[in-house]
Amino acid sequence: MPIKWSAMQVMEAADIIEKHIDAAAEPLECAREVARAALEIPNLPEYVGQRFAGLLGEIGRAIGGTPAEPIGRLRARLQSIQDSVPKDALEAEKKASSYGTKVSLV
Repeated sequence: MPIKWSAMQVMEAADIIEKHIDAAAEPLECAREVARAALEIPNLPEYVGQRFAGLLGEIGRAIGGTPAEPIGRLRARLQSIQDSVPKDALEAEKKASSYGTKVSLV
């Protein structure tokens, strides 16, 4: 049974989202480094250190890079979207679009 939505449009949207996630990951990596360094502040109260540790956890959950979240939730969600697109429908749509969009007169 053919799908009624465009698999190619879904994959194109996923590609754009992936670029935005990648762009957001770099500044978040910088924030992670600063938060780790902040944990080394002399005489830092434990309750403040816990807040920095919580922030590190949130960054890790979002973009990955931790044993618990190796790829991060954002990339995992994106991967689930990409995996949900039927590969045969995507290939059929790509093949059909390679012929162009001109209307046949016959």
